[in-house]
Amino acid sequence: MWIPTEHEKYGVVIASFRGTVPYGLSLEIGDTVQILEKCDGWYRGFALKNPNIKGIFPSSYVHLKNACVKNKGQFEMVIPTEDSVITEMTSTLRDWGTMWKQLYVRNEGDLFHRLWHIMNEILDLRRQVLVGHLTHDRMKDVKRHITARLDWGNEQLGLDLVPRKEYAMVDPEDISITELYRLMEHRHRKKDTPVQASSHHLFVQMKSLMCSNLGEELEVIFSLFDSKENRPISERFFLRLNRNGLPKAPDKPERHCSLFVDLGSSELRKDIYITVHIIRIGRMGAGEKKNACSVQYRRPFGCAVLSIADLLTGETKDDLVLKVYMCNTESEWYQIHENIIKKLNARYNLTGSNAGLAVSLQLLHGDIEQIRREYSSVFSHGVSITRKLGFSDIIMPGEMRNDLYITVERGEFEKGGKSVARNVEVTMFIVDSNGQPLKDFISFGSGEPPASEYHSFVLYHNNSPRWSELLKLPIPVDKFRGSHIRFEFRHCSTKEKGEKKLFGFSFVPLMQEDGRTLPDGTHELIVHKCEENTNLQDTTRYLKLPFSKVIFLGNNNQTMKATKESFWITSFLCSTKLTQNGDMLDLLKWRTHPDKITGCLSKLKEIDGSEIVKFLQDTLDTLFGILDENSQKYGSKVFDSLVHIINLLQDSKFHHFKPVMDTYIESHFAGALAYRDLIKVLKWYVDRITEAERQEHIQEVLKAQEYIFKYIVQSRRLFSLATGGQNEEEFRCCIQELLMSVRFFLSQESKGTGALSQSQAVFLSSFPAVYSELLKLFDVREVANLVQDTLGSLPTIMHVDDSLQAIKLQCIGKTVESQLYTNPDSRYILLPVVLHHLHIHLQEQKDLIMCARILSNVFCLIKKNSSEKSVLEEIDVIVASLLDILLRTILEITSRPQASSSAMRLQFQDVTGEFVACLLSLLRQMTDRHYQQLLNSFSTKEELRDFLLQIFTVFRILIRPEMFPKDWTVMRLVANNVIITTVLYLSDALRKNFLNENFDYKIWDSYFYLAVIFINQLCLQLEMFTPSKKKKVLEKYGDMRVTMGCEIFSMWQNLGEHKLHFIPALIGPFLEVTLIPQPDLRNVMIPIFHDMMDWEQRRSGNFKQVEAKLIDKLDSLMSEGKGDETYRELFNSILLKKIERETWRESGVSLIATVTRLMERLLDYRDCMKIGEVDGKKIGCTVSLLNFYKTELNKEEMYIRYIHKLYDLHLKAQNFTEAAYTLLLYDELLEWSDRPLREFLTYPMQTEWQRKEHLHLTIIQNFDRGKCWENGIILCRKIAEQYESYYDYRNLSKMRMMEASLYDKIMDQQRLEPEFFRVGFYGKKFPFFLRNKEFVCRGHDYERLEAFQQRMLNEFPHAIAMQHANQPDETIFQAEAQYLQIYAVTPIPESQEVLQREGVPDNIKSFYKVNHIWKFRYDRPFHKGTKDKENEFKSLWVERTSLYLVQSLPGISRWFEVEKREVVEMSPLENAMEVLENKNQQLKTLISQCQTRQMQNINPLTMCLNGVIDAAVNGGVSRYQEAFFVKDYILSHPEDGEKIARLRELMLEQAQILEFGLAVHEKFVPQDMRPLHKKLVDQFFVMKSSFGIQEFPACIQASPVHFPNGSPRVCRNSAPASMSPDGTRVIPRRSPLSYPAVNRYSSSSLSSQASAEVSNITGQSESSDEVFNMQPSPSTSSLSSTHSASPNVTSSAPSSARASPLLSDKHKHSRENSCLSPRDRPCSAIYPTPVEPSQRMLFNHIGDGALPRSDPNLSAPEKAVNPTPSSWSLDSGKEAKNMSDSGKLISPPVPPRPTQTASPARHTTSVSPSPAGRSPLKVQGSVQSFTPSPVEYNSPGLSSNSPVLSGSYSSGISSLSRCSTSETSGFENQANEQSVPVPVPVPVPVPVPSFSGSEEPVRKESKTPPPYSVYERTLRRPVPLPHSLSIPVTSEPPALPPKPLAARSSHLENGTRRTDPGPRPRPLPRKVSQL
Repeated sequence: MWIPTEHEKYGVVIASFRGTVPYGLSLEIGDTVQILEKCDGWYRGFALKNPNIKGIFPSSYVHLKNACVKNKGQFEMVIPTEDSVITEMTSTLRDWGTMWKQLYVRNEGDLFHRLWHIMNEILDLRRQVLVGHLTHDRMKDVKRHITARLDWGNEQLGLDLVPRKEYAMVDPEDISITELYRLMEHRHRKKDTPVQASSHHLFVQMKSLMCSNLGEELEVIFSLFDSKENRPISERFFLRLNRNGLPKAPDKPERHCSLFVDLGSSELRKDIYITVHIIRIGRMGAGEKKNACSVQYRRPFGCAVLSIADLLTGETKDDLVLKVYMCNTESEWYQIHENIIKKLNARYNLTGSNAGLAVSLQLLHGDIEQIRREYSSVFSHGVSITRKLGFSDIIMPGEMRNDLYITVERGEFEKGGKSVARNVEVTMFIVDSNGQPLKDFISFGSGEPPASEYHSFVLYHNNSPRWSELLKLPIPVDKFRGSHIRFEFRHCSTKEKGEKKLFGFSFVPLMQEDGRTLPDGTHELIVHKCEENTNLQDTTRYLKLPFSKVIFLGNNNQTMKATKESFWITSFLCSTKLTQNGDMLDLLKWRTHPDKITGCLSKLKEIDGSEIVKFLQDTLDTLFGILDENSQKYGSKVFDSLVHIINLLQDSKFHHFKPVMDTYIESHFAGALAYRDLIKVLKWYVDRITEAERQEHIQEVLKAQEYIFKYIVQSRRLFSLATGGQNEEEFRCCIQELLMSVRFFLSQESKGTGALSQSQAVFLSSFPAVYSELLKLFDVREVANLVQDTLGSLPTIMHVDDSLQAIKLQCIGKTVESQLYTNPDSRYILLPVVLHHLHIHLQEQKDLIMCARILSNVFCLIKKNSSEKSVLEEIDVIVASLLDILLRTILEITSRPQASSSAMRLQFQDVTGEFVACLLSLLRQMTDRHYQQLLNSFSTKEELRDFLLQIFTVFRILIRPEMFPKDWTVMRLVANNVIITTVLYLSDALRKNFLNENFDYKIWDSYFYLAVIFINQLCLQLEMFTPSKKKKVLEKYGDMRVTMGCEIFSMWQNLGEHKLHFIPALIGPFLEVTLIPQPDLRNVMIPIFHDMMDWEQRRSGNFKQVEAKLIDKLDSLMSEGKGDETYRELFNSILLKKIERETWRESGVSLIATVTRLMERLLDYRDCMKIGEVDGKKIGCTVSLLNFYKTELNKEEMYIRYIHKLYDLHLKAQNFTEAAYTLLLYDELLEWSDRPLREFLTYPMQTEWQRKEHLHLTIIQNFDRGKCWENGIILCRKIAEQYESYYDYRNLSKMRMMEASLYDKIMDQQRLEPEFFRVGFYGKKFPFFLRNKEFVCRGHDYERLEAFQQRMLNEFPHAIAMQHANQPDETIFQAEAQYLQIYAVTPIPESQEVLQREGVPDNIKSFYKVNHIWKFRYDRPFHKGTKDKENEFKSLWVERTSLYLVQSLPGISRWFEVEKREVVEMSPLENAMEVLENKNQQLKTLISQCQTRQMQNINPLTMCLNGVIDAAVNGGVSRYQEAFFVKDYILSHPEDGEKIARLRELMLEQAQILEFGLAVHEKFVPQDMRPLHKKLVDQFFVMKSSFGIQEFPACIQASPVHFPNGSPRVCRNSAPASMSPDGTRVIPRRSPLSYPAVNRYSSSSLSSQASAEVSNITGQSESSDEVFNMQPSPSTSSLSSTHSASPNVTSSAPSSARASPLLSDKHKHSRENSCLSPRDRPCSAIYPTPVEPSQRMLFNHIGDGALPRSDPNLSAPEKAVNPTPSSWSLDSGKEAKNMSDSGKLISPPVPPRPTQTASPARHTTSVSPSPAGRSPLKVQGSVQSFTPSPVEYNSPGLSSNSPVLSGSYSSGISSLSRCSTSETSGFENQANEQSVPVPVPVPVPVPVPSFSGSEEPVRKESKTPPPYSVYERTLRRPVPLPHSLSIPVTSEPPALPPKPLAARSSHLENGTRRTDPGPRPRPLPRKVSQL
């Protein structure tokens, strides 16, 4: 049975439990659980991380912990009873754990590792706390370490600042808000502005002395030297080095490490130096022999210096090597460090051994205890402490020191009968009063233990030696009296014995007879001569002698001559027990000299303060002893002396001695009668204040009043204890009278001098310190009344002395902080005075910082929810007095401009924060009664209105993000809780007072605005919090957003018809609220939109305003990241449900649908924009949204904004052409007018003309960068027209030059033709704008199918690539996945005119092949019926899919959606015709290029000929004969008669071309390829015989049909047979000439042997070096092979050869360039052959048929009836009529020549029509033969090799192509214009005739169409092309520059043109074809 638990309430999971049992609760190790019930070893409960799921778990899996239960029962809350620091650690570490892993994921390695170390440290410290064996101090230290680490981690991870009190977290509900603010501020300051340490320490570690020839022991002495004052400022650090230069005691770190302590901040400057003196111990001379002398001397070695400024950077100097210098003369040794510092190079140089001193230095900051904690390892290993000379800046009372510093300065000695000067050594001893030397009291420095004697270093042959060695003598006080120091002087011999001979001595006593010690300063001692063997052990023999020259001279002037030798020392005493001051001693011994008392008291002020504080207790006893002795006589003197000592302790140096005086007063003071005299003298001074002229002394007295009152009170207590409380009334009266005098003096106003106000200020500064003393003797209320009266007497006039006002306020502040104010009784008395002064200052806006501090202290004492009557009354008083002024103050200070300096800004934030905390404290304390009283206190509605507006404004300020630092979430939540509580109270007042006839829009608007920004605060968005933080917030405050949302809804419903005032203004704010992802809030707020629609409908009959505002705001809000898919659905469902019964339902549904669709697109846009790189998805999404704004919403401004967003995306992706098209959309919206335009986006304020000009120039620049120069030319012309109309010839000139440069670029620069790919996006997981749609995408340069496919898969990493090209079924459309279907497609240019015109260079044509493309094609080969294994062509059909786009490419995007698709099937016969046509065209192009020397080598032609001839011999074309020319096929397909004839014609034509091609090949073939050529010729004859051709008729042997440029010409037209007779639409097959595209599929090889042969001779781009680099292209027997498909997307038809995965990119390009595809081949004629004039006319006729044209001399029917047949034509109705049953060609007659030629490339003279005798009808059943033309041809423009037609050269039947035929818009006209082959005689080579003057106009009139025009589709243009790119219709379109002709006229006007220009330079080699 399950029993509720009593004690087992809380536990931690110690082993994971999977919860596999019924009702089992899954738990992980470390989870905390709350237990509800128990039963037989099982618990039932829940994990605290997920309290909604309850279940059972084994009790053995849980470790129980103590906890207390709140609200027992269903909603009980369990709180663990462990230390709050432990609780915080646990929860914090849980939060950190998750974030720590995220750091690893985000690759933030540094923080990851640091946090890991900190977490481990915290866990170790947590264990120590949990064990519970720590002492109280240690526990405090551990908690301090824990909280420091927790704060560090929270700061690093961006978590909240935790308020703490004594290391424990503080519940903000348990303390006042002002106290919370202070705690937060304290922690924030601590974090932000580390306190500058006032104390610093220098750590020195000696490593070694690096020297080549040491061999002797050394002494190294470190000290700090002040070069400014030329004195040492520290003691010495002394260490000894061995003969190797290493420390002698390496095992004792204190011997070679030292800490120079207590350096003040003033000592961290660049003129403080570390000086190092090195003394060697050994022979007198460094060069002496080792055994010359056995005695060791201390001798100078070297000195090193380092400025402390080098350490101020804060870096540790680990291995610093200091250079060691030696002085040039030993006599300079004493000042060598000064010479080095001053850089007096002449006096020193580097030591001979070039020694270097290796040391480690580090500067540490903080007090010594802090350093001990932070650098514990340094102290644990051992370190010597080196102190400053003398006392530190602050003398501590317990400090015991008695150090005498002696500096052995110098000596003056006589030669002593020697010829040379002496080598003097000084030996020093300390001798006590008994004559015995004191042991171990001479310290050479820290690091070395004290010694009993000292030996100075020896200077060689120097009778005036200077040592300047500092020694410390730490002699105990008791040994001082009677002791003396003796100095013995010896001469050190350099002889073998090395004797030291005594020749004199000096001495100095340490203390004088009167008890004073040796005075500080330099002393000249007498050198007493003595014999070498004199015994100085008996001190009595010399102590009676004089020791000092000063004393000696004073006593005996006569014997001066006898004392020529002198010795100087400097002494300095640092003692807390001994004094050198005689006046001090006289005062302390006042009883021995009563007559000197007055003088001693007067001299007390002259005694040094350190002397007084050393003997503080003795001095005070002396003063009160004198007062007791004769108060009448000495009362005022003693009082003044006492004041002097009290004020002395105010000095920061002696500040720490105040506790000594306090202890003295409490424990040692015994003056029971002193209070009378002290009160009497004090009152006398106070009474004299108003009269005295000089008030300095009085101010000194007032400054000391705190301690004077302490003495008074203690004296009175002692008297009361002694007398049982006698004279109590008298004492009270005295105090009352004293305070009355004070009140009188305070109430006086300063007149003129200001001295009085200074005295008042001094009194007020120290007066609050008296309260605690008065409380020892008086009742709280009495003291409060006394203080109130005193403070109340202050004058309240503000214009008096400002400094006095500040002091007054400080006095008020100290009063509030005093113990007196904490008592409720006294507080109620003092509060009115405090508030009165505060009110005055706040009103004047003065001393705000102090006011804020006082107010904070006032509220700190009022705890939250204090229901005591006294507290409620205090709140009443504060509300009445300060609420209004507090609101005004906050408004005032927040509206001020912030200070520029950071210190002032910090101060500003402090004072603002404190006032805000005060206001919040006050509002939190206010109860319902207080609010009612407040609202009732306003006499008029105007006052109430002003108050409400004011408080709402203040609340809006409090909500600002900058009000508190970003990590102060705790403070923000408290503030928000107070605000929402207050708003709930005030909303009632709003409803009662400002509705109906009293409606006030401003106040309601302010209310709604406040509510909206309240809900939108970042700190209330719980979704962003960690689960634990969210749980805490919800438990403490609930979701305040929902509460405020409900309040908004309630207030909105109360508005009634006044709602109309807020429509549409509040739509945006309310929409922002609903976008917050809080379901309850959304459900409350969304219905308001229905209400708005309803009221707007009532008012104006529609809700256009609502719609407009919704759409505008949605865009900006969603782009900020607000809103989600759930919101879209909720918005849609709630509003649709709401409007079901409305009369305006239909329009409402329309609005909701529009807004929902907009949300879909905006959400897609936002999701796409999150990706870092620009990709197609981003661009496509932007295009979708842009079109939506344009077409559905008609929002011009948003449309333009997104145009520029799209433009920026294109620029970032370097899609310059698309960027230009995008910007054109904006350009179209502008006119060439002077209308002024406002500043918008990045555009300045300017006229419309200027902006359009700027846009034009930007667009031209982008077209230029995108190599779309033809488009740029049109814009250049447009803007040039504008410049011309304004006569702006300067800019017009620039524009024409720019236009010219674009023409040059067209002709000179290469352009790559992009690939086009069809992409299908299937499945529901794609964004809305892509879902289940297909697009055609324009690829990047060099991008082939695999690369494009990989790019798409990278953009959609979750997509699955479909492996076929078939249309997907419905299951794919509806799948919850992403499917991509990608294959290459071929562009079908809409206009063929330029492409079909002869003489137009490929550079120009390449543009028209791939620009303005609406239609694309894809071919899929398949077999119908049974497949003939021997000849697969019989059943090989092609399925041709045509795709039509919504907009042409290129455009504003790289991809556009497919609008329509059409599928047709091509029969095997049509397929064969198309393959032959393509191969013939390819051959012509290659032959033409070879003839005109455009090819750099002949290999492409060789391979192409080989592929066709070899394949034909081995069964290529013969397969077509077998398939289609057999009787069975002809009989079974009678409708294909024309086509069969056409196929035969094409085969014969191929034979002609091959023959001519072999002739050209023979001319250019290199010697090494002659065998191959011979083989080709032989095979060709075999091929001809297979056709049944022995020789071509003589009449056509000379050449094929000649056109103006001499090329064989085929004019192919669409077959009429493809149009059904009943007019039903059948998609016609187009002429291959009009399809500039690659044949993408490799045909089957009809001869595998030929394929294998040719696979080794592959095409190349330009260089013959790469001929053999190509891999052989695979050839299969099936036309549907898939060898070139991508590994990811395999189509059922083979992919492009260009995208073959079997080839590297380099080889791909080589292969492409080896042969020319239909896309790349020029449509001009090929072979120029000069002919006789009589023949020219006929050729002209034939040439004219090459282009579509309109003959003005023919009517429309005539044009249809009189086509111009051609031997190269495809199928035409006319040819069918002329074809006999036997299949022989019958040529129709040639029609008359039109009056105007349509080809500008022609160079023939105008002649009459051909005579009838030349009719081609005479030639029947014969074909022309080819012969090479003997004339070189000058190529019209750049031409290039072509991409590959088939997978191999194995067959004359070229590959099947997706794009081997084309459609043209001019199909019908072209179908009627044909030409026929004409028999001509063999030509005779003649010069090319030049143009005559008469034909020049003809040439000029024949215009080429402009390089760019907009091709409009007739049926569909939902998104039209930019108007600005179209050319206005004029009588004569602007012409391109004349094209290069085969020959130029020599009769030009300027006479500069050559008659026979040389060939154009060949283009540079490149990997891809020139486009």
